Amino acid sequence: MRKAKRVRPNAFFCLFCFFVCFGFIRFKDRPYRFPAIPQFPEMPVNKENPVTVNGVELGRRLFYDPVFSADSSLSCAGCHVQQHAFSNSPQVFSAGVHGQLQQRNTPPLFNLAWNKALFWDGRAASIEEQVFHPLRTVTEMNSSWPEVTRKIKGNKAYRKLFREAFGQAEIDSVLISKAIAQFERTLISANSKYDRVIRGEARFSLEELEGMELINDMTKGNCVHCHTTDGNGLGTTGLFSNNGLDEISHVNDFKDKGLGSYTGNTADYGKFKIPSLRNLLFTAPYMHDGRFKTLEEVLDFYSEHLKHSPTIDPNLSFVPNSAPRLNRYEKKKIIAFLKTLSDSSFIENPAYSNPFAKR
Repeated sequence: MRKAKRVRPNAFFCLFCFFVCFGFIRFKDRPYRFPAIPQFPEMPVNKENPVTVNGVELGRRLFYDPVFSADSSLSCAGCHVQQHAFSNSPQVFSAGVHGQLQQRNTPPLFNLAWNKALFWDGRAASIEEQVFHPLRTVTEMNSSWPEVTRKIKGNKAYRKLFREAFGQAEIDSVLISKAIAQFERTLISANSKYDRVIRGEARFSLEELEGMELINDMTKGNCVHCHTTDGNGLGTTGLFSNNGLDEISHVNDFKDKGLGSYTGNTADYGKFKIPSLRNLLFTAPYMHDGRFKTLEEVLDFYSEHLKHSPTIDPNLSFVPNSAPRLNRYEKKKIIAFLKTLSDSSFIENPAYSNPFAKR
């Protein structure tokens, strides 16, 4: 019987199959799987920086590594502390690498993927862009990207982690910012009592329910224009507003121009990014300048001490008004509801913790 002729595969074809199979194995199940959160809007996706398991782990290590500061003493986590929802509570202003205090309160980090602009003045349009600012700022990390890149390239462990996350791409500031941004996108807070109520796993107390009704009542709390809790669960519109903190007679009298310092538009003077109502139990003090130490002080301000200025939010058009909008019982109910928005599982999540900490 005649034997079938053995066909030798083309060497180029074998090489092609090897790389295809290797790529499939290496990247199989690598995309990071975000949780489904029905009470949130659909998560915006940065197509130029897809989030992967290895990218997130690399970003987590970079976030906690003080390699970014001039003297390798201060990491991102030095000012963004997990147990305080990645704010720097109870500090009013964070200290930079040489002890200089910042001019604004350090904002917390969570649910950043839904932010269209970052920082109190909105000067960063993406998480990736946000990463660039503190490293180069003299009063913060006071370093440079060439120096940081040199230190990271010189680390064998980091070279391996970058290959696992980004293949053979050259390590540079763009890749470094992408890795940190991937980790920061995973910092999702969506498991507070409020979230469990939305999912049908818990119930509000009567006091908490009445507090929610009060903040959405435009004759009382009047919070709904800026802080979403009924339409979606983010706790903020993500926009910018002048919320009447200071009495200002002329637009040029603002000491901190906020959004206007970035846009240069006088109509934006005194406007700041609207923070989320989430995790307020962990992030005091409050406002861009940390002027209020407690939630009671915040509610006293909105009830009785709003100030007029040229760019004040139109939704606060009732200013000035000497009559308190909220009595002490109503304030108590509102605070009871606000507490339901704080997510203890977020600040305890080991996936967000320091990978260098001793176990």
